[in-house]
Amino acid sequence: MVIKGMSSGLQADSNVLDSLNTCTTCGICTENCPAGVNPPELIERARGGLVTRGIMTRSQADQSRNIFESGNTFGDPRDRLAWLQDRRLLKKKAEYVYFVGCMNSYRNPETAARTFAILSRFGATLLPAEQCCGSPLLRTGFDAARFVDENSRQIEETEAKTVITGCAGCYTTLKKNYAKQFEVVSVSEFLAEHISELALKPLDLTVTYHDPCHLGRHNKIYEQPRLLIEAICHLKEMKATRKDARCCGGGGGVRAGYRDLSLQMARRRLQDVPEGVDYIITSCPLCVRNLRDAGAGEKVIDLVDLVAKAVL
Repeated sequence: MVIKGMSSGLQADSNVLDSLNTCTTCGICTENCPAGVNPPELIERARGGLVTRGIMTRSQADQSRNIFESGNTFGDPRDRLAWLQDRRLLKKKAEYVYFVGCMNSYRNPETAARTFAILSRFGATLLPAEQCCGSPLLRTGFDAARFVDENSRQIEETEAKTVITGCAGCYTTLKKNYAKQFEVVSVSEFLAEHISELALKPLDLTVTYHDPCHLGRHNKIYEQPRLLIEAICHLKEMKATRKDARCCGGGGGVRAGYRDLSLQMARRRLQDVPEGVDYIITSCPLCVRNLRDAGAGEKVIDLVDLVAKAVL
């Protein structure tokens, strides 16, 4: 109704901005809509319509400025590859490219290093000057063509046939907003496909798995992460899983713009965690960060961190 009002010429006030920008675009409404409506798509378009007219929240303006000025969501001036200790592993040509993403590059460098250590066994390389994939811009109504073009150019130079990403948001963006000259797979898909080559050792752990919205509902990747987990330890499912999994509250610009609401959603998700688990596993660095900040702390780890315990 808000979007319809805007399309009829009504002006967007602060309440309208809040209404549109507190959606995490998680897609659970789309999954359950009997009419087949896709509200996140409509909301992203509405955000874009407002942004083109210069109407946006302060957090939208700040985040977009960070990305356009620094190439990452944090406005961080540091070297994006500071976590990489041996630059000789940066091959110019390779069949596989690991697209690290902003979150793991700057906030979870240990996970980035572990992921690359595993993928290097299969000959993967990195982009020498990776930029933000563009997901935060696209989710909040901005044009990301500059970043899509630059990352695509670098991928093309590596002659890679497959891009592997450990971030659910990057996965959706690379898969749906980039040209189709390369295949895009998540780390969980790639490792599940090569599970026999990983020589995984069993661990005496009980874990649960949180389905990231952009990996699960948006791309239907449910089984591969569970295949890897069950090859390592015991999986105890959450109360709501797969297509019914609650959002962590971090996506769609909500963590950046409405932190209290974002953490409230994350705390609600943590209520679904079964008792007696050693770790909460997920396949998205933003989910890791938000669930940790909501009170779960170091109990939340990336799927790659679990795999690394079993192979490294």
